[in-house]
Amino acid sequence: MSGRRLDGFGWVFLLLGVGMLANAIWMLAGPFGWYTDLPAGVPDTGPFNEHFVRDIGCAFLTVGVALVWAAFSARVRMPLAVISALFLVAHALLHVYDTTRGALDSDHWQLDFLGVYVPALLSAALAVSLFRREKPS
Repeated sequence: MSGRRLDGFGWVFLLLGVGMLANAIWMLAGPFGWYTDLPAGVPDTGPFNEHFVRDIGCAFLTVGVALVWAAFSARVRMPLAVISALFLVAHALLHVYDTTRGALDSDHWQLDFLGVYVPALLSAALAVSLFRREKPS
C-alpha cells in the first residue's frame, strides 16, 4: 500500500473500524439510549449500568481506532488486526457461552449475528490471513 491509498484489506479494516467507532461513540455519549435502543436485546443481559456501558464503550473505541489505523498503515496492520480480533472473538465467545447456557434466550443467535458474530469472524479471518502472509519471526 502506497501513501494513504487503501488496498482491499484497508477498505475492510476501515469499514469494520468505523462500525466499532460508531458503536463506541454511542455507548460513551448516550449509554442509556444505546442500552435501550440498540436492536440487540441488550436489556436481556442485565440491568442498566451507565459506568459499565461506558467501560465497554472504551474497549470498542480502542478496537475501532486500531482497525482504522490498520486500514491506513500496512506496516503495523498485522499486530493491530490480531489484537482487535482477540477482543472481538472473546466478546463473541462470551455471547456463545451465555446463549448456549441459557443466560440469553435463543433469539440472541439471530440478534447477535450481524453485530457480534460477523465482526468477530471477519476480524479473525483477516488476522489469520495477515499472520500467514507476514510469517513473523
